[in-house]
Amino acid sequence: MSDAAQSLAGQEEVRYRALQAVDPRAPGALETFTAGLHDESWRVRHAAAEGLRRLPDAERVTARLISVLGERGETGARNAAAEALAGMGTVALHPLVLLLEHEDPDQRKLAADILGQLGRAEVEDVLLRALSDVDLNVRVSAAEALGRTGGEAAVRALEALLDAETSLLRLAALEGLVALRRAPATERVMALVDAPLLQRSALRLLGLCPPGASTERICQALASPVRSVREAALVALGTQASGLGPYARSELDAVARAVLSRIPEMTDRVAQALDVEDVQVRAGALVAAGALGEASLALAVAEVAREDRLLREVLFTLGQLGPEGRRLLLKNMGALSLPARTVAAEALVLLVDATSVPELCALLEWAEDDLRAVVVRALGRTRSPQALAPLVALLADPSLSGTAVRALEQLIAVHPLAALAALEAAVEQRTTPAAVAVLGRLGGAQVLPLLRRLARDADAPWRAAAVEAASRVSGDAGLELARGALADESAPVRIAAVRALGRQGGQEAGSFLGLALKDEDRAVRLAAVEAVGAGGATERALDLEALVRHADGALAVLAVRALAKLGKVGSGMLWDALGHPDTEVVKAALAALTAAEGAADGAALAVSLVGHPRWDVRAAAARVLGDLGRPECLPVLEQALSVEHDALARRALVDAVARLSGR
Repeated sequence: MSDAAQSLAGQEEVRYRALQAVDPRAPGALETFTAGLHDESWRVRHAAAEGLRRLPDAERVTARLISVLGERGETGARNAAAEALAGMGTVALHPLVLLLEHEDPDQRKLAADILGQLGRAEVEDVLLRALSDVDLNVRVSAAEALGRTGGEAAVRALEALLDAETSLLRLAALEGLVALRRAPATERVMALVDAPLLQRSALRLLGLCPPGASTERICQALASPVRSVREAALVALGTQASGLGPYARSELDAVARAVLSRIPEMTDRVAQALDVEDVQVRAGALVAAGALGEASLALAVAEVAREDRLLREVLFTLGQLGPEGRRLLLKNMGALSLPARTVAAEALVLLVDATSVPELCALLEWAEDDLRAVVVRALGRTRSPQALAPLVALLADPSLSGTAVRALEQLIAVHPLAALAALEAAVEQRTTPAAVAVLGRLGGAQVLPLLRRLARDADAPWRAAAVEAASRVSGDAGLELARGALADESAPVRIAAVRALGRQGGQEAGSFLGLALKDEDRAVRLAAVEAVGAGGATERALDLEALVRHADGALAVLAVRALAKLGKVGSGMLWDALGHPDTEVVKAALAALTAAEGAADGAALAVSLVGHPRWDVRAAAARVLGDLGRPECLPVLEQALSVEHDALARRALVDAVARLSGR
């Protein structure tokens, strides 16, 4: 940049900043901003227009802006004044309506333009009258403004203008009806499509007409050598397809296919349109691509997924490209952008068949776990026995094992024997202990001998998996293996046994859980406490009550929760828990209060904690009192609220007071 240019830019910046610094309430602000409307810089003029909208005396500002509109030769200032007036709102309506009566047609045209930008329905009548103005430009501006204000009378007037003698009025009427999304009879619009000046607007309006003959005419326009005409046709096609049900959409696609398949180089043109900036054009191009069913467009279609608003249409279109399109996507996944790859993968879940397994397995090399998960889902949908081995292998992948199990379940429904054989082979080859759990869930009694053998395996993870799996196959076998596993040297195996016992339930399981509650390993004891609650072992309630007083807060918390599950929440246990030095135990006890045997005792316990040193305990106590719904606690809560300083605790107290007082 030259020194002179830098100097000018610096001066512009100074004027711009000076306007931004003006106090709207300061004397002379109106004239300062008005002078800014006449600046040579559009940026400064825009700042002046913004400043004028902030001035307190809106009526005076509006009058001043109207006067600027009359300054012929000051195009920049007049445009800036129009911009400011369009932002003034209803205060500008009356002065602009009066301006529509001005003797100068240029002033009347500006008034109609700005009224259109204001978009207020109450000026519809004056704009309708302006359609009879002697000046053509005023009538055109009024027609365009009616397209923004809307209303039935405006629609009728614009439809009537479709027969006007001048093309400018017919064009304004077409644009107005497009803006209002109101189409007249298809025949009236089709009669205007061949007029070069009107063609693009008529095509867009044709997109609002019912599919059928209009669709055929829109698609014929895609043969135009003029790009803007083709893009208008694509916008119309996309508009027509949006919102159609499956049957109507298939009819539209059939009509489009019949026309588009006869147009030379149509595939190349659609590919180009899929890459343009305009979202509406791309939406229409997707419809055209789907109607053509041209597989070579698959990658270009997938790349449209970079636009979030078109994701649904991209998925639909990919589904129309057939097996060849699917194969093309599979082969070129690595070349797609991340958004395109994500959508393509989702589409593949719906499009894959038994022949897709090799390509899907190749895609498992992707780095992104979320995309690999989609591929795993797709493997399940192939319904191919060839997908069993890769899915079983994926059981060893912690990030994908859950998805792989669900995908396997789909295949097992159609290939039960092959699935069982694949899982047994994985176990025999010691692929992953995770296969044992699936085998136990799906194999039934026939896999018990294998599970019994694995329960004596040299490796602890396999023994643990076998014990848990057996409990899902058979109650007796599960109990037998779990009982033996409680004496295992490995804590993870003993934990598996405890979980199996909790799953089994019953008096015998409860007896063995009593032993586990005294295990030397803390993790086993924690698992045992949870298993007692899950298995409903009420005979272990006294053991749990003793653990509530345990110095280990984690054990005490789980014991409180397990007692709540067993329905054994007594006031003695609660007082013990509420006196525990670990506040997590206190909060667990508060959560269990609503299940307490005596509601009165529960309320008394909660009341004793509204003054606790910890804010989270006070908040928990307030929530419990609100849940218990005992009005006699209201004075205590109100007193606590009056001295509470913590925001979250106050919120809990306010909610509790409101609930108890019925407010």
